[in-house]
Amino acid sequence: MAEAEGGSDKAGASVGGGVESLKDKGNEHFKAGNYLKAAALYTQAIKQDPNNPTLYSNRAAAFLQLVKLSKALADAETTIKLNPQWEKGYFRKGCILEAMEQYDDALDAFQTALQYNSQSTEVSRKIKRISQLARDKKRAQEVEKMRSNVDMARQLDKLKSEMSGKRGSEECWEDMFSFLVETMETAIKSWHETSKVEARVYFLLDKEKTDTEKYAPAVNIDKAFESPHTHGSCFSFLRQYAEDSFSRAACLVTPKSIMSYPQVWKGQGSRKWKHGQHDGFFVQFETPFQRKLWFIPSSSELGQTLCREPEDLDIGAHELIPRLFKQYNS
Repeated sequence: MAEAEGGSDKAGASVGGGVESLKDKGNEHFKAGNYLKAAALYTQAIKQDPNNPTLYSNRAAAFLQLVKLSKALADAETTIKLNPQWEKGYFRKGCILEAMEQYDDALDAFQTALQYNSQSTEVSRKIKRISQLARDKKRAQEVEKMRSNVDMARQLDKLKSEMSGKRGSEECWEDMFSFLVETMETAIKSWHETSKVEARVYFLLDKEKTDTEKYAPAVNIDKAFESPHTHGSCFSFLRQYAEDSFSRAACLVTPKSIMSYPQVWKGQGSRKWKHGQHDGFFVQFETPFQRKLWFIPSSSELGQTLCREPEDLDIGAHELIPRLFKQYNS
């Protein structure tokens, strides 16, 4: 914790008995935790001796404890102005800027303090601490930027080119690509906010042919991966659903944590998993002319859940369900 300066020292000019008494009383209140009273006493002393840097330094410490940071910073700046070679003014400034979370400026102040007192272990400790806080803050900003700026269209740009080459109708493949991007982005945002996604298959229904009273654009499959039996039953249902609803594409999303079968990350040989043991979720994209599979790993960064970039998997080795649509090429 910050401490108020004691009696006359190298920082201040000689002061009268009244000023010294007020300062001493202020220090007593400061040590007792009565920061408001301490600040008031330092203010009285300053009125009698307005050029005493120690008084401003002490009042800055009191204001810091009271979280009156603007006033504290002004007093620290005055301390430096009155005695530019006294490290305490820079130390006070650094502590206040630290409280303001202005870590780069705080680091500059502490480094200046160290120039004037290179033996200060207190300042050295502060520099080490602030350096770490500055790194953490920068990383936190990077993480938040990654969490808020989810742009799957950019990450799937290569797939977009592949789809345009495989499908004649531009409107058709662009609808499918937009459907995939929206589904993946929604899943990632859900994971960021709640650390989970629902196990579902989303269908791109035909605007003209689908009976929307009978067929919904999403089907829950939370029981699908409990056993080979539930897996087979679910797949049969989904394939029939895709056909009967005239779906043009489908996108399966499921968290890794609920999958008892198939555990595609435990394969051997050509099916060997090469993507670590991260938590996360799978996305399997199905169309009549193209199939894709991704694993989106998750990690915790500074207390925040963060999805990493999707890892493109070999769907022949790791498929979650067999092919949903009859295959054809354009």
